[in-house]
Amino acid sequence: MTHSTVRRRLLKATLPAAALGALSALVDQAAALTQPAPARMPVLFIGHGSPMNAIQDNAFSRYLRGWGARLPRPKAILVVSAHWLTPGTTAVGVQVRPKTIHDFSGFPNSLSTMEYPAPGSPEFAGEAMSVLRRTKVQPTEEWGLDHGAWTVLHHLYPAADVPVFQLSIAYDRPADFHHALGRELAPVRDKGVLIVGSGNVVHNLRATDRVEGLSSTASRPWAQTFDDAVKRALDARDDMGLVNYGRLAGGAAATAVQTPDHYYPFLYALGASDSMNEKALSVFEGFQAGTLSMRCVQFGV
Repeated sequence: MTHSTVRRRLLKATLPAAALGALSALVDQAAALTQPAPARMPVLFIGHGSPMNAIQDNAFSRYLRGWGARLPRPKAILVVSAHWLTPGTTAVGVQVRPKTIHDFSGFPNSLSTMEYPAPGSPEFAGEAMSVLRRTKVQPTEEWGLDHGAWTVLHHLYPAADVPVFQLSIAYDRPADFHHALGRELAPVRDKGVLIVGSGNVVHNLRATDRVEGLSSTASRPWAQTFDDAVKRALDARDDMGLVNYGRLAGGAAATAVQTPDHYYPFLYALGASDSMNEKALSVFEGFQAGTLSMRCVQFGV
């Protein structure tokens, strides 16, 4: 019988159900921290597209389900989402039970009431904060899991049994700052943490089209041109070209990345990968709503 099993039995005998749930999560996370670390976890970037992907059965959601089954099982997941922007500060969620945030409107009730009840991980959140040197990091319980996180994790890890925590984007800082923070986060991969950036490398909601489903090519040339340029730079591991994305594809970046909120999570994933020794594998490509790039990338095996 393991020590964690003994602790659970003692807790069950002495505590009410609500307290038991929270403390059991802490016991599991503490046990995970003391176990031998697995091989270095990969890094993912996911073009998350519409929140509707959480409840739709399409090529993207089916790919996510298969992808999650093939990935090594992480001890925890760190998500950098385009939907947690904190100008002036970088924050890390330290909740034991992060809430599911429905940060959208106008969607079906089945989506607006969906829950992703994954536990948090204050311990691994602390590990992430401890490696960041470039900026002061603020721990917080005020956020949770926004739709940039839970709509994709719902398919990658449908049992919601892997601890998840988020790192916010200091939106007023430049691209090289976010890439550098990604580099600083890389050591947590060796502790069993899967780093996931969730955004879209081409994202301009003012210039989407009424295109049903997923398409293999963009409905507008500037979206295709920029997405192709990103792929070429990834294949060449031209990381600095991707950081200085405004110079990619001529003037296409001005429209493709009208605001950088959905591009910055890509830079965290890029930075957390090893540019010298890890290939960038584009595992999924296509467009949603005509111009939203659904490009997904895996760094490392």
